[in-house]
Amino acid sequence: MKKIFLMAAAAFTLFACTQQGPVTVTVTNPLSMDRNGEMVEVSMAEVSAKLQLPDTAQVIVLDENDQEVPYQITYNDMLIFPVSVKGSESATYTIQTGTPKPVDVTSCGRVYPERLDDIAWENDRAAYRAYGPALQASGERAYGYDIWTKNTPEPVVEERYDGELNHKISYHVDHGNGMDVYAVGPTLGGGTTALYPDSDIIYPYCYKECEVLDNGPLRFTAKLVYNPLVVKGDSNVVETRVISLDKGSQLNKAIVSYTNLQEATPVAAGIVLHKENPMGYSYSADAGYIAYADSTQNARNNNGVIYVGAVLPALNEAKVQLFSEAEQKVRGGALGHVLAVGDYAPGSEFVYYWGSAWSKSGFAADTDWTRYLEDFARKVRNPLMITVQ
Repeated sequence: MKKIFLMAAAAFTLFACTQQGPVTVTVTNPLSMDRNGEMVEVSMAEVSAKLQLPDTAQVIVLDENDQEVPYQITYNDMLIFPVSVKGSESATYTIQTGTPKPVDVTSCGRVYPERLDDIAWENDRAAYRAYGPALQASGERAYGYDIWTKNTPEPVVEERYDGELNHKISYHVDHGNGMDVYAVGPTLGGGTTALYPDSDIIYPYCYKECEVLDNGPLRFTAKLVYNPLVVKGDSNVVETRVISLDKGSQLNKAIVSYTNLQEATPVAAGIVLHKENPMGYSYSADAGYIAYADSTQNARNNNGVIYVGAVLPALNEAKVQLFSEAEQKVRGGALGHVLAVGDYAPGSEFVYYWGSAWSKSGFAADTDWTRYLEDFARKVRNPLMITVQ
């Protein structure tokens, strides 16, 4: 009798370990505002373990109405998907075995060796560019991030790069879905970070090495490694950036780190100010953002206004730092930067968010943009809480 009981217990244990019931993901919103389309992450390894998935198995994600939700498995083995959660409430999603429907690619990019090693990427809201070693070798001075506007969810960068290279389509002209008229030059451009010892900006140049880690459909991620910087006599400080852009977001997430930095150092995220709108900036250290309405080459040509911003979860100071008249000439006529300053400790990671919007794509006024940044900063400081069962 005892033997039969033990065999039955063993069989029950085996069944319990191998059953393939769905994984439940509960997402709780600690804020009173609704949060729609925000990307969440759960460990794919944990999901696979709970579902006892073989390596070749596929899963689907369902919302509370049993509607399929698109997802992506990232380079670091996270399952990401967009959620919608009302203020101060929770929403439940399930993950189970199944064949997912095809997902349209919205977040994507690549390195363009044929265009001086640019890396360019986009989502359904905006497009961005960082400059590479071939441009630095040419002697052209372009330090910060570049911004391309768009008002379509469809990818446009590949088409426009090909057109510009073949002299068929110029991305400096709006053909109805966006354009490139943002001016970067030897500045921090559209939200680049720089070490900031003694209130002195140590400008990074172009990346040295680049690796695309995720290429859609919902998230683009790239890792950029830069040439050594000189910081207080140390000539071997190397900056690494991991930049990701999710579907539906106006802002990139950037994880910045510095190797061989000897002491804690301030770091500043900066947005260049241009003479066309010298007072078009705003900032709030308490709210955690800096912003600028950039009308360079835009308003007078009916090209709209590019809104630029950055959000820092931990922000010590926000301010404007203007150039002297002599430095304005060196910086391509730019007036200065609006800066958000935080702290960087050796061996840590500096996380912040930067990006843009366009007056022809959902942001009619600068107040709409600052409201977006304020809300984004609140969400960053109060992340969605996730429970996996």
